[in-house]
Amino acid sequence: MIFAVVGPSGAGKDTLIAGACALYPELQLVRRVITRPADAGGEDFEGVTEAQFLRRRAMGEFALDWQAHGLWYGIPKQHLTANGPILFNGSRAALMAAMALMPDLVVILVTAPAEVLAMRLAARGRECVEDVRARLERAGFALPDGIVPRIVVNDSSPDIGVARFLAALYPPNGKR
Repeated sequence: MIFAVVGPSGAGKDTLIAGACALYPELQLVRRVITRPADAGGEDFEGVTEAQFLRRRAMGEFALDWQAHGLWYGIPKQHLTANGPILFNGSRAALMAAMALMPDLVVILVTAPAEVLAMRLAARGRECVEDVRARLERAGFALPDGIVPRIVVNDSSPDIGVARFLAALYPPNGKR
């Protein structure tokens, strides 16, 4: 099963994914390729230049790619064939392409109230005030029609957020 984890910047997607993977080693996290310096912090990703990214994209290395906030993001094809459940941190804007490629894709929407998003974005210190404002304006971005996600509200402690995330991954009704 493949899970796309989406949601606004600052919702805590990386924190919840890392927590879930630490508790359930069978979860396979796709390491994204991003046109951002590798030492920028945050998630574990492969940092590349835009020229490198576009060359790899032209060679067909990515199953899925998108542009957001002035950066390119890519999901390498080879990482979508791992054994066990696969997670990738995706983009709400790229979901239609993802669903076309992976019809059985399960979408998990991680969200938080605006004031929580603002606090988290400010605390991570990666963006200037204008960039934080733009990310907050984009926070209300709706999912494409027809996509019904499993929703995780991440507005509390990391432990509570991870528990909610795991409940979305492994719902008690057995629906996987």
